[in-house]
Amino acid sequence: MTTLVRSGVGKLSPSLRFTHTLTFSSSLSIPRTPTPSLLSFRHHLSHSTPASKTTNPPPSFETQLFVPPGVEPREVNDSMLLPGSNIVVGPYAGDSRIKEVEFVKSSSRAKDCPRDDRPEFAVLGRSNVGKSSLINSLVRKKEMALTSKKPGKTQLINHFLVNKSWYLVDLPGYGFAKAPEAAKTDWSSFTKGYFLNRSTLVAVLLLIDASIPPQKIDLDCANWLGRNNIPITFVFTKCDKMKVAKGKRPDENIRDFQELIRQNYKQHPPWIMTSSVTGLGRDELLLHMSQLRNYWDQ
Repeated sequence: MTTLVRSGVGKLSPSLRFTHTLTFSSSLSIPRTPTPSLLSFRHHLSHSTPASKTTNPPPSFETQLFVPPGVEPREVNDSMLLPGSNIVVGPYAGDSRIKEVEFVKSSSRAKDCPRDDRPEFAVLGRSNVGKSSLINSLVRKKEMALTSKKPGKTQLINHFLVNKSWYLVDLPGYGFAKAPEAAKTDWSSFTKGYFLNRSTLVAVLLLIDASIPPQKIDLDCANWLGRNNIPITFVFTKCDKMKVAKGKRPDENIRDFQELIRQNYKQHPPWIMTSSVTGLGRDELLLHMSQLRNYWDQ
């Protein structure tokens, strides 16, 4: 594997069902998808703290670039990287604009989900991670995905058809404390069934709250997806939030999360920073998804 060290804030983009190797399993491979190259570089996370209020340079940490098919590692340069991510833009990146979106159906069982060949992206995350807010931000419709102050409101598999060509899937949030034990078990069974039986699943967008320290439940979810060969992209939410009195900045929490992920992943999955409040990462995430979708479609 080629190693490249870079300084400064890079730009990044796409990911699809590419291979992520776990230390406790053989590999996470995706049918008909070549293994991507990953380069390491020094990445500065400065989006969470305005320059005008920063007296010291933002911290940096070493991460691996996600290099998609069609790109030679030696050809990668700063202009090919999406801001606030580790994703390299390749030749499969295309029109990422969302022109229309419509709700199709809610399903209580994986076998009841739409049965067609359209590719889909599943949005998954711990309750209160900002999942509905992110979906509403992506499609730019405030009430497309139901938002609620009560964690765990979404308890069905919700399919939204985008541009009449692909699906955005809103999955139930996990880890909501006030749900009945039976509901927690039911969520586990039907959601896992969805992951294991959807041949049209391009990737899971696993949302991680960057405003708080790494949570064991998120790490467990990521590791389960990895062991089952489910392609993922880490989407860090709430990156606009400032450091709390005794807490860490979002960039520090992201660094800590990635260090923990490295314990199981030999190759780090693609990741990107977002904020539903400021719009940070929205266009970049959609471009990343377009690249995955276009490669999947070939």
